[in-house]
This record gives sequence, structure tokens and C-alpha cells, in this order.
Amino acid sequence: MSEIREFIFVRLTKVLFALGCAGMFVSALQAQQIPDLKVGNDTVQFHAFASQGFAYTNDNNYLTMNTSNGSAAFTEFGFNASMQVTNKLRVGAQMYDRNIGQLGGWHPTFDWGYADYRFNDWFGIRAGKVKTALGLFNDTQDTEALYTWALLPQSVYPIDLRSNNIAHTGGDVYGSLSLHKAGTVGYTAYIGARSFDPYGGYNYFSANLGIPIVSNSGRAAGTDVRWTTPVTGLMVGGSFMDQTQDRKGYYTTLALGAPLGTPYSFVANPQRTSAAYGDYTRGNWHLNAEFRRDHYIGDISTTFGPVFPWNGSDKAWFVSAAYRINKHLELGAYHSHYTVDAPFIATDPNSNHIYDEVATARVDVTSWWDVKIEGHFMNGYGDMFSAHGFYVANNPQGMKPSTDMLVIRTGVNF
Repeated sequence: MSEIREFIFVRLTKVLFALGCAGMFVSALQAQQIPDLKVGNDTVQFHAFASQGFAYTNDNNYLTMNTSNGSAAFTEFGFNASMQVTNKLRVGAQMYDRNIGQLGGWHPTFDWGYADYRFNDWFGIRAGKVKTALGLFNDTQDTEALYTWALLPQSVYPIDLRSNNIAHTGGDVYGSLSLHKAGTVGYTAYIGARSFDPYGGYNYFSANLGIPIVSNSGRAAGTDVRWTTPVTGLMVGGSFMDQTQDRKGYYTTLALGAPLGTPYSFVANPQRTSAAYGDYTRGNWHLNAEFRRDHYIGDISTTFGPVFPWNGSDKAWFVSAAYRINKHLELGAYHSHYTVDAPFIATDPNSNHIYDEVATARVDVTSWWDVKIEGHFMNGYGDMFSAHGFYVANNPQGMKPSTDMLVIRTGVNF
């Protein structure tokens, strides 16, 4: 036990020293600010964000990091620019990069970029690569400063699958309607080509399980409606998304009786996501909850046999509460609940779920720099095909039924 305490103390000392250095570096950047750029009579506004994390687990490596030995391979950052062209037209774009264990790999991506024209309060349009309105946090999950947690509830917002639903290339219509004394209803409807991340969780586990993905395409269409109720601080909403997917790859290991090198295709039939959520703020309290249902059925075809049906459906939900002690300190907790409908190894009782109890302390050092210290107490590890944090390739000795994890994460935005 004393060796474990010494190990953790040494790791934490190094991390806290690194965070202090990062804080001084960013303080210098903040003093400089990012200057706006004049283009004719218009002003281009620039913003950036970055975060660095450290994770340590007692059992099971998490998010492809070597967390059982303590890992700081948990970095993300982004840079965006926007311009109000007219009082109704706004344009903007963001570049994003990350390295989380084996995910991301420092490959920068065009995260989003679009033109937004708002005719009036109740009708506007966006076109380009547009963030997808899905649930409470999908379109804001890259802005770490907006939420209490070091990690959003991974049942609903798995960071290893971040890029799969964050944006679509197409168009939206949106607006808000006043219900007078009954509050306000905001709506978004969209359609476009899906985003697929070749450096994300699905591609990672597919390659390691001998079914690498060569290409992926599909479209997404859906709607989100949220009601700001007449109850002060209360908002409730719902989302629905219908997706298609055409995935192609080949076998690098013997599976389903297929010879090595056999090509396969996977067609979602169907892939639909439903969400219901609520957010409530009262005084220093902030409460929210979300339920997510993925109905995900697919057909796997090869040249050697009949179509093989696959069920990747799952359910997820979380409830959370946070309390702002003062302007520098906020405390919070959440329960995250993830279940798999049809785990590949049905006899393994820990492969059909991940339950996560979380406690967090967020310290706002300044208005632009925060530090979060978070404890996770997880039961179960999910299916090998679920890509929700636990991967066979990173736990070659097998996985334990429970995992305790410490996460320290710092973020800056300016």
C-alpha cells in the first residue's frame, strides 16, 4: 500500500508541476491576447482552447492509454475564427487536434465550418460542415470550459467516438418560437453526410480485432427540439437522428469462417438514435440528465457466405448535480449508465454494461483557466465492439470487473 501511495504521489507531483508550467505559459499568452483581424469593414474574431489531462487506474487500461501506470497522453486543442458579415450573416470555422492514447494521433481535422443566415428569430439556415444538434452537449462537447466534468458522462458522450456524431456536411434550418407565458421552443432540423474518424475508437478496435475499416460513408438526418419552460431555470428537450452507413473492409484474422483477406461490407439497417434530456439551474445548483437509445442493426456481407446480422444497439443515461461554492470552486457528481443489448460474449456478465459513479472538484484559477480533479468508480467494461473506453488490445491480460480511476485535467480558453 505504501508503494502505491508513493507511486501516486510521484505521478501527481509531476502532473501538478506540469500544470503550473502550463498555467504560466498560458498566462503569458493571455496577456498578449489574440488580436482581431480587420477585413474591410468587418472584424474576424479568433478564439482558441486547449486541455491537458492525466489519468491513473488501479485496474484496466482506459481510453487506449496506459493508465494502469499513469498516463498524460491526453491532449486536445482547437482554433476557430468567425466573422459577422452582415447583421444576419455569420461565417466561421474551426480546426481541431487531439492525442488520447492511441486515438487522434495528432492528425488535425476540419472540425466545423459554415455560413449561418438568420432571417428572423423563428427561421434561419446554416450550410457547410455543421455541428449536429443531438442531446445536451453534443454540439458543445469540445468546449471543456462549459461543463463541470473532466470527462463528460461516457455512457452518452464517449470521447473515443467524439467525431462520429459531432458534425454533418450539409444544411440546417433552425429558429425559436415564443409561446409567450408558456416559454420558448427552439428547433433544429438537418440533413447531410456523416463524419467518420479514421483515428477514433471504431477504427481502432476494428483494426485490432482483425476487421480493419477501409472506407465509411453515410448520411445523417434528424431534429432537435428544446423547450425553455416558464419554470425559471428549467429546459427540457428531445432529439432524433436517422443515419445510414456503408462500411467496407477486409479480414486479417479468421472470423466467421472467412479466409484471410476476404473483403466485407457492413450496411446499417437501421441506425437510429433517440434522446430525451433536461437541464435545471437554481441558485448555485445545476442539475441535468439525459437518456439515449441507439437502435443499431447491421448486415455484414462477404463473398463466401450468407449475410450475417449484427446487433449493436445500446441504451445510456446519466444524471448529474453540481454546486458552485464560490467563483473559484464548483463540486459535482454524476451517475453514468451504459448497457449493451446483445454483447458478443453473452456469458460474460461484465461485457453488457459500464456503470460509472463520479465525483468532481473544478477549480477556476482564472476566468480562462480551470483545473478539474475527478474520481471514477466503474463497474463492467462493455462489449469488445462497443468502443466505450475499454479495449481488448490495451488489456492483453484480460479485464477486471471494476475500475477505479483518477483524472486530473486542466483547460484554457482565450
